[in-house]
Amino acid sequence: MSHVGVPRGTVRKRRSLALLTTGVLTIPVLAGCSSGSEETSRGVPQDIAPAARQAVSDGSTVNWAVDALPATFNAFQADADSATTRITGALLPALFPMDASGQPKLNPDYLESAKIIEREPKQVVLYKLNQQAVWSDGREIGAPDFVAQWRALRGKDSAFWTARNSGYERIEKIERGADDLQVRVTFSKPYADWRSLFSPLYPKEITGSPDAFNDGARTTLKNTAGPFVLRSVSKAKGTVTLARNPRWWGDKAKLDTLVFRAVAAGDRTRALADGTVDVADIDASTADRIALARRDRGNNGQPLAHGPGSETTPAGALRSWALAHGSDEEAAEIAQAAREKNRKAVVAYTAEQKALRDFAVRKSLEPAYTQLALNGESGPLADDRVRRAVARALDREELARTVLGPLGLPAKPLGSHLALAGQPGYKDGSGALGDQNTKEAQALLADAGWTRGGAVQPPKDTKAGSEAEKKGAKGDAPGTEEDAEKEAAEGTKDDKEAKNEKAENEKKAEQDGEKTERNGEEEKAGKKAEQDGEGSTAEGSTAEGKKADRVSEDSAASRDEGLYIVGEDNKPGAHAPARAASTGGVSAVHVLAPARTAAAQSAALLRQAGALGEDGAVAAQDKQPGGAAGAYAPVGTAAPAPAAAKGQLGKDGKALTLRFVLPSGPGSQSLRSVGDKIAAMLEKIGIGTEIIKVPDESYFKDHVASGAYDLALYSWPATAYPATDGRPIYAKPEPATDGSLLVEQNYTRVGTDHIDQLFDQAAAELDENAARELIKQADARIWAAAGSIPLFQRPQLVAVDKKLANVGAFGFAAPRYQDIGFKNRQAAGSPADRKK
Repeated sequence: MSHVGVPRGTVRKRRSLALLTTGVLTIPVLAGCSSGSEETSRGVPQDIAPAARQAVSDGSTVNWAVDALPATFNAFQADADSATTRITGALLPALFPMDASGQPKLNPDYLESAKIIEREPKQVVLYKLNQQAVWSDGREIGAPDFVAQWRALRGKDSAFWTARNSGYERIEKIERGADDLQVRVTFSKPYADWRSLFSPLYPKEITGSPDAFNDGARTTLKNTAGPFVLRSVSKAKGTVTLARNPRWWGDKAKLDTLVFRAVAAGDRTRALADGTVDVADIDASTADRIALARRDRGNNGQPLAHGPGSETTPAGALRSWALAHGSDEEAAEIAQAAREKNRKAVVAYTAEQKALRDFAVRKSLEPAYTQLALNGESGPLADDRVRRAVARALDREELARTVLGPLGLPAKPLGSHLALAGQPGYKDGSGALGDQNTKEAQALLADAGWTRGGAVQPPKDTKAGSEAEKKGAKGDAPGTEEDAEKEAAEGTKDDKEAKNEKAENEKKAEQDGEKTERNGEEEKAGKKAEQDGEGSTAEGSTAEGKKADRVSEDSAASRDEGLYIVGEDNKPGAHAPARAASTGGVSAVHVLAPARTAAAQSAALLRQAGALGEDGAVAAQDKQPGGAAGAYAPVGTAAPAPAAAKGQLGKDGKALTLRFVLPSGPGSQSLRSVGDKIAAMLEKIGIGTEIIKVPDESYFKDHVASGAYDLALYSWPATAYPATDGRPIYAKPEPATDGSLLVEQNYTRVGTDHIDQLFDQAAAELDENAARELIKQADARIWAAAGSIPLFQRPQLVAVDKKLANVGAFGFAAPRYQDIGFKNRQAAGSPADRKK
């Protein structure tokens, strides 16, 4: 699946671009954090139905779903994505792929050995290549391929369009050893992550010239060196087809062909059911469908208790039949069409469920984590006290349970930015920021100047020395808490008097309404039952309005119930316009206080359609029942209370409200659920949020990367090389000549010189244990800066034909494509999955 925010949308190449997670969508308690000792917790194991090679049959084809056809097969270009990584993994050499524990492991298919042979005066690494390793054209893999790739990626020749050069710029020279199968690499300065280099390794025909590098590997790979070769690419069919490599010297690939097929996330359930794909990353809803299909295997043809029509009651079914066979021809025609549509939906759903029984859901934790990013470039979050307050308001354990708990995966919050649980050197460093603590979060905000009365605008048009001005000055002076409390008490008294007067008016209005309703019922006697039903709906809406009012009085979380956002066009049903980034936190909408009947109408609208405008903009407080866009309060209704009266903090007349940008795609539902919980947690300490939902495809590029957000959720991948891969993500932004910031991949714009220094020291430290200690120190500093708050490791759900072996949720490890295949049959005529 793509990763939004990853997104699911844009995927970061290691040492290059950002991973998103819509999740995915994938895609956050500081309590119980960190002792000074090494963490001993293990990561979640991979789930791939492992089988010995002799238990896997030869031949056949597997169809594997990817989000889209890769824009390029050159993994070092800026538009390389997850499909590029997946496909090139079966075609090109990876010298040190990650193993199941997230460590780089020497790949014997390509290397006999690789080690540091000199440390002084300069670091020298000697690679001894597998003598059988050849490109698909028959040429030996050798030193010329290493030299060509180094020259293309070292950053000295701008004619090569590269997205990264980390590590290659540290190489001073590459020499041939005793023969072409020995490669001697000398570094100009020490480089701890030397194992990250030359993976994937491209043939010199691609990396030897700018033209070949820039264009030659975008749409095809003529020369490869993996268990498979590239047979064809079909944009019309949306497929990339690989065939078994006849020159492959390692374990022979079990499959004849491996087809990567572009299938959108929303289409994967259907693609699995109709046999289009055999392997697909899926979301929780599809996993639930497969679980239900397996459960219903023995229902003996009985109607399913889920899916289309399952919620129809006997009374509803009888009424539908009566309408379809009634004397009212128009109503009968409509009912018959609806019944036929439902029948077809039931048939299609039942067929899909039957087909889904042949799949298993293999699950683990993805080698990536979801974080809450706090944009520290400007606005309230430029103050580190406000960022720390946000972090200390979060119950990260609850957020982890929200995503991982329903999937049966360990719901433990992540404690590091630079390693995942199970990797060497993982340590929970969140103690550097502090435990989750609401009171301390509030104290940090108060220290930063955000107070309950800070959002109230000072009186305007008052003469110098007036009573109002003096009173305001007195209120701002120290030692005036008693006066403030007195004012608050008087305000409460006025509110109660207003409430009593409002109640009397509403009671009179209700009596008039009841009288009118009785007259209306006499006039409507003898009309159709549907019209009577409409009256019942109106009564229900009124009852819901009363209930909403009671909840509003009792719950701090619903203080804003019944506020109606009115569009600037003053037309009923207008949606709230999205707030531009340049407005500085002021929403360009009009807000009016509702009457009781308007609140009831809003509650009903919310239950049916939600309170989101088409543009996706909505304040978190407006999501409570009674906040539907486009509803109107009666003319003359008083404006709502200021933010201070509702518990929201403010300063200098401005409320403390943060823009919270989230992806809106169907695969990002779990991410939005996490966002809603975060907004509620922040509300408890007086921080308001304006949730802005945007399309997945524009989420990362147009909002996160450009800095048009205050809060955002997106993911970063795991790495075996944190000193190299982590630095651009957390490096201190530097001012450019045009006044802008050079942020590399640090989209929070939060960093320090000390963090940069620790990364640099770790990258040059050749002692692995010492390097890990430096990385832990860097992680503690990143926690303290509070620009990025790790929440949880992303779930990995993969639907797989249950007869397939050695494929599924790989976790940290890279797939061994040559081992993937269908299990041998147990006996002639006996299905391999009998026990399942």
